[in-house]
Amino acid sequence: MKHIPLCFAVLLMPVLAYAQTPLTLTGVQAEPVVAPLEYRLDGVVEASKQATLSAEVSGRIQAVYFDVDDYVKKGEIILRIRDNEYRAQLKKAKAALAEAMANLQDTKQEFTRNQDLRKQKLISQAAFDKTKANFNASQARLQSAEANVSEAEEQFDHTIVRAPFSGVVVERHAEAGESISPGQKIMTGYDQSKLRIISNVPQSIIAEVRKHQQVRIVLLEDATTIPVDKITIHPFANAQNHSFTVRLSIPTNADTLFPGMLVKVVFTVGETSRLLIPRKSLVYRSEVSAVYVIDETGEITFRQVRPGNPFGDQIEILAGLEANETVALDPVRAGIRLKNQQEAAQ
Repeated sequence: MKHIPLCFAVLLMPVLAYAQTPLTLTGVQAEPVVAPLEYRLDGVVEASKQATLSAEVSGRIQAVYFDVDDYVKKGEIILRIRDNEYRAQLKKAKAALAEAMANLQDTKQEFTRNQDLRKQKLISQAAFDKTKANFNASQARLQSAEANVSEAEEQFDHTIVRAPFSGVVVERHAEAGESISPGQKIMTGYDQSKLRIISNVPQSIIAEVRKHQQVRIVLLEDATTIPVDKITIHPFANAQNHSFTVRLSIPTNADTLFPGMLVKVVFTVGETSRLLIPRKSLVYRSEVSAVYVIDETGEITFRQVRPGNPFGDQIEILAGLEANETVALDPVRAGIRLKNQQEAAQ
């Protein structure tokens, strides 16, 4: 216990020394400025490019290479299905194609030979017609064999599922060892570089939103502002709530946003006069917001105010401060000056 007063004294020494030094204060006048009149609404982040991959062939899953929250590059293999059956079908189709090609070659030679014989009238028309029919049938069988090979190759290729675009996996619907059939879901993902915000705008302000075409996104966590690249307003209202859906495209570098997040969408709907002061001049004491006001004689008072929305490095004051009053930019120095002022008055 004997050491506590000594430590406390050591901690107070810099403050006391600071209080005894001459302090100069810089103030700024609170002036009304013309600023945008804004209307705040909720918005939801969604992926503009999202896909759920499904199986195109049946079989047993051999391996799944990605899981939820994994980043997948375009063309990477997501899943493999056992291909033994499809490999055999492809081999069989290729063998049939080779047989059809050999048969076509034989019938073509026979047709060419009989064509010369028929010109010399050494064979009957019926024999020549039969040769021609065999040649045409061989051509048809070759086309059928080629189609079977293409189909078998396609089926074989579908045993490997690749990512159609680069993105993040958000849901995995299949596991290794499961049997799968065509149309069954495999994996869902979205392109993180292509996000947008959806907001429902009331009918009462949609005309002003169309007129000004100015909007910004504000994050709930830290009030960070994200610009908007493009505004798309649906040309019809929702019949249930009479609001208009507005889609907002955001920059590709907005890496703090994820689908499903709630944000604030701030639309400009006109102009108004706002009393703005620098945000750094605002002091927070528990649940009280206040500023140090400097009057014409240099006297300082600590005054409670009601702040509004931030605008960059400034903040709106809704009550507690009048236009052209001066507030201290450095609340720490102003607090020390106020304490010295009160001590001198005693």
